[in-house]
Amino acid sequence: MQNVVSRLLCRFAFASSSPPSTTASYLVLRLALSLTRAVSARYLIFVIYSHTISAPLTDEDKETTASPSESLDVSYGLNGALAARGVIVKEKVFHNLKKTELLKHGATSIDNLSGIPLYVRGDTLGEAPEISKAQFSKLLKQVTCHISSVSKIFVVDGVIGSPSNCDAKVRIISDNPSAMLSLSKILWETPSRAISHDSCPLTVYVASSMSSSARDILGFGSQASNGFAAADVERSSVILCGRAYANTNTTKFALLALAAPVISARGGLPLSARLLLSGDSTILLFAPEDTFLRCSELHKVAISSDAGVILSFHGAAPFFQTTHSPASHVIKKPTSLVIVMADSTGVVPAVSNLSSGQAAYHFLAGYQDGKFVPAFLKPPSPIEPLELAKALFLQVEESEIPSYLINANDGGRHITGKRLLELVKSTLCSKLPESKTNVADSKVRDLKRKYKSFLSGKFINLPEEFYF
Repeated sequence: MQNVVSRLLCRFAFASSSPPSTTASYLVLRLALSLTRAVSARYLIFVIYSHTISAPLTDEDKETTASPSESLDVSYGLNGALAARGVIVKEKVFHNLKKTELLKHGATSIDNLSGIPLYVRGDTLGEAPEISKAQFSKLLKQVTCHISSVSKIFVVDGVIGSPSNCDAKVRIISDNPSAMLSLSKILWETPSRAISHDSCPLTVYVASSMSSSARDILGFGSQASNGFAAADVERSSVILCGRAYANTNTTKFALLALAAPVISARGGLPLSARLLLSGDSTILLFAPEDTFLRCSELHKVAISSDAGVILSFHGAAPFFQTTHSPASHVIKKPTSLVIVMADSTGVVPAVSNLSSGQAAYHFLAGYQDGKFVPAFLKPPSPIEPLELAKALFLQVEESEIPSYLINANDGGRHITGKRLLELVKSTLCSKLPESKTNVADSKVRDLKRKYKSFLSGKFINLPEEFYF
């Protein structure tokens, strides 16, 4: 009987040939929802409603849709979009609240939390802990049901990188205003309607109060006692359970895993690199994480402390928001590209000029005193290092970006941060400093052989343009 009445009420709401009155129709739908207890039926009603209202919005409607509101009339388009992601608004939804507004809803600042595990489906490097398709589906169902059960839902939209034709839009759906206070500091701002107009936005679900039940059902064990994060590249979705939202690095790694295929498909290169500013010049720097962290002098000129840059023919930009970024986070084409490696044999000079093929080769190797870190990548990554190297070669070749190799090892010891910065800045000069080595040819052959053995064993059909 309830289902029959609900169907009649929905038919009444859409019976008029003209657009329904927003308030009257929404009240009818709310009545239908109160009589319909099945989540799938509630989901269908919202989806039908969001696709049925086709009349142009008035200026007042547009303003209401784009602005935060505590009314049940908040945004039918937003309600429908959330329903399409399995989240049904029970009472209130708040969209893109500012910090002061989040604080009014009880948001509190939380210290960065470490030790949050990240489980990934779709990591090509094969180093991140995996989660199966069935596990992720089960977890997602739990999380969406949980968020649908809370009285207040918080939604924040943002973007990873820029320019807009190479970025990745992100929508965060949370049961907790404190999570939004933390996560909104990561993403760049984007217009309110950008998500609805995007073909493949990423979705982050935050369920701060259900980590223990989800952990037990999925069998993650005690290592996830404070919470955990799970990402599915195929679904373009991230789930943050418990206090996982308080671990900035884990959240960024998960978002990067999802954003990389989107950015790449739009013509951007998602690189594990940093942008340095020196006067009017911009340097694209590839360096091992420990080398960067050890050199405080580099921190002072880096736009972002995070290793994450989108490179395109339009320019370059850091992945995430940072207080050190300039007002416009879209940077012009890099003045130079610098790859930092470490060789204690003395074969590689302090600084040397590279062709585009050599730059791609050393980038792919990521050589550090006998160890290789292909493309300087850290897991998880859904993109093969060789594909990144090929794309970087084309960018450097066509954009004519001068490229250089710096050896951060001098006679078996790491050079100082001051010296490294001097070498990096020297790449902006028309004439490089004198840099010669006096080593036996056998050592040169040994190092080249080591490169070739690793790269040919790991990657099939290296391009002919790639060489030492």
